[in-house]
Amino acid sequence: MSFELSVPEKIIFGKGSLARLGQLVSGFGSRVLIAHGANPDRAHSIEGLLAQSTITLYPVRNEPTTEDIAKGVAEAKTREVTLVIGIGGGSVIDAAKAISALATNTGDILDYLEVIGRGNPLTKPGLPCVAIPTTAGTGAEVTKNAVIASLEHQVKVSLRSPFLLPRIALVDPELTYSLPVKVTIATGLDALTQLIEPLVSSRANPATDGLCREGIPRVARSLPAVVQNGKDFAAREGMALASLFGGLALANSGLGAVHGFAGPIGGMFSVSHGLICGILLRFVVDANIRALRLRAPDSIALARYDEIGRLLTGSPDALATDGLAWLTDVSKTLNLPALSSLGIPREAISEIASKTAKASSTKANPIELTLPELEAILEAAW
Repeated sequence: MSFELSVPEKIIFGKGSLARLGQLVSGFGSRVLIAHGANPDRAHSIEGLLAQSTITLYPVRNEPTTEDIAKGVAEAKTREVTLVIGIGGGSVIDAAKAISALATNTGDILDYLEVIGRGNPLTKPGLPCVAIPTTAGTGAEVTKNAVIASLEHQVKVSLRSPFLLPRIALVDPELTYSLPVKVTIATGLDALTQLIEPLVSSRANPATDGLCREGIPRVARSLPAVVQNGKDFAAREGMALASLFGGLALANSGLGAVHGFAGPIGGMFSVSHGLICGILLRFVVDANIRALRLRAPDSIALARYDEIGRLLTGSPDALATDGLAWLTDVSKTLNLPALSSLGIPREAISEIASKTAKASSTKANPIELTLPELEAILEAAW
């Protein structure tokens, strides 16, 4: 048995922990770039915690593109930035990580991107980066990759390196209290997917197994509760912790076909990443179980799908089919739409499946799915 764990230098979790920001970054210099979402209020809220700092605000209004990152890197270099802070959802944090890393490495972003780029390794540590999530789902604050969209190639790919791990991940559940229902659902389903996929991943390890086993029940009880009552602060805390665990798990054990689909679909169509994951999760789980029973009946992943059934339902006698039924019921309760209602044409299924087969996330799926099986998943969800 052998495995490696990559984690940020410091992880801070807890209600009210944002107040410690000034103290935590006091040694990182006084020229700060703050990446934030379309609404700058979050960034303004922490300016007072960064006394005597020169602050540059950098908006990330949607999922970051190669152009967005290039502009952010240019801004960081021009301003001679010493610290990058990302406060927002996963897209904002990914942008902050990419900007901090590329600001110290020479060349173009395509020199380092996988799939569409040259995939060269980053050779220098990036600027210090602090990641402060305001959603509970992506776990981007503890991952060593940044998802970047290429409008030219109509795909989302990763910039991947240990140098992308933030110096500090600061998770304050209070920042999620005001999340709208739609965002709560989409990010929550992403968190659930990022706990289920690593547990059955071909690269699973004992350390991440424990994180997934702790996280899945938290989502199972907290997501329905917080969707029903956004002021259920205990449930908000449960989702924030589950999201953190999911980020640590995926960073060290990989994902699977759900995220393999999400990259191409997100690159081709303007659809929420978390929503895509939520829609496809039950169909991929079903396809994986069928393929495993057919071609790898002795796989440990089958036993783990039974375990997931127990973790989701809370029943000690549950099996994989019970977990699948739970996922189906939740999809109906949350009124998850069909892919067809999101503007994804049936004619795109073949192209999406082909891109999914080549995606890096798909490589960690517990069993290799054939192209017809991938297409059948999309047909079922369409």
